[in-house]
Amino acid sequence: MDSLDLKGRWNVLKGKIKQQYADWTDDDLLYVEGKEDELYGRLQKKSGKTLEEVQSWLRELDKD
Repeated sequence: MDSLDLKGRWNVLKGKIKQQYADWTDDDLLYVEGKEDELYGRLQKKSGKTLEEVQSWLRELDKD
């Protein structure tokens, strides 16, 4: 998922993530334009997934 896709859909994706992981905070899911790598890093750390797995997971959430 590229940065434009992420930016436009982040609020919807964030809601879906919070449904799956209720213990994740808004700070864990903070999106700052131009700092997508930091967001991916936080998602990797919290989920224990690789970058590719996180990106694939977000694409799957976006399809729902």
